[in-house]
Amino acid sequence: MKKTVLLVVLALGFLTIANAQNGKKATSSDDKIEVVADGLAKIKFNEISHDFGNIKEGTQATYEFTFTNTGTAPLTLETVQASCGCTTPEWSKEPIAPGKTGKIVATFNSSGRPGTFTKTITVKYNGASESNTEYLTIKGFVETAPVVPQTPVAVPNN
Repeated sequence: MKKTVLLVVLALGFLTIANAQNGKKATSSDDKIEVVADGLAKIKFNEISHDFGNIKEGTQATYEFTFTNTGTAPLTLETVQASCGCTTPEWSKEPIAPGKTGKIVATFNSSGRPGTFTKTITVKYNGASESNTEYLTIKGFVETAPVVPQTPVAVPNN
């Protein structure tokens, strides 16, 4: 009899511990156990690179990258940072619901920057991948602005 009671107590103890490790509450057979899995946000860009081609010096070249949250939880862009000060990113600050789209607008200031350029925008988000980071690229060639000769101004001698 003592062995049976001891076995029952041990079995109940093990069941309680097993349920506690699974995040479940030990309950009677009439209660239902609800297991809630955390959803994960996933980001998918339509394009991760854009080539402006040739642009004239002084142009504010702008491109809009669009993305979709293909995950099961809201997607939040934590940081969006350009590789230099000549590129300015703007992005959706509100969480993006699963299945919905957002955008990142990258503007490159070509003033005083003739020649080939390649700029990277680093996007960090609350996603499901190990790194939770994506990289966007803009590139092109800035044509040097023509030099306009200045007309000399005559100053009368006094």
